[in-house]
Amino acid sequence: MNWTLSNFLTLIRVAVIPLLIGLFYIKGDFVHLLMAVLFVFACITDFFDGYFARTWEQTTSFGRFLDPVADKLLITSVLFMLVGFGRIEGISLIPGVIILCREILVSGLREFLASLRIGLPVSYLAKWKTGIQMGALTCLLLGDSIYFSFLHLPINLIGLILLWCAGGLTLITGYTYLKESLQYFKDNPFS
Repeated sequence: MNWTLSNFLTLIRVAVIPLLIGLFYIKGDFVHLLMAVLFVFACITDFFDGYFARTWEQTTSFGRFLDPVADKLLITSVLFMLVGFGRIEGISLIPGVIILCREILVSGLREFLASLRIGLPVSYLAKWKTGIQMGALTCLLLGDSIYFSFLHLPINLIGLILLWCAGGLTLITGYTYLKESLQYFKDNPFS
């Protein structure tokens, strides 16, 4: 494995996951703030690992493999923990399920198409979806802790609204990726 700054940042993102999971079991408003800060830090590493890999021309096979896996591990583990601790419940489970299903679908499509040496590039809309999704999860990690109650901001509600927005964008981007991939199957029915 090549030890580039980009790969190191991706590994840090993976290392943050068990810390986040562990913090769910500690009570207190400060812990909510700490979880949100850790999650935002992990999200920032997602931006910078790609930026440094492209800028310094340090793209590696390991990085191309681990970067999307690290993203999916981070998002799915936080989603599962938020559901498990009752911070996402009822009808708001729907966008969470949509997000998880789309991640599995796109991962499967990318893996299959990669075996055929066909790329499935990330769309700009998918990048917006990721940003909104990360914003939603940050708000949901904060919840309605006392740190924001004095501002009279319903942070948890904002998080749920953003989660629904991310769920909608997830449907659109998932459909787009599926449509692009189905074109391959249509053009190559016997391969």
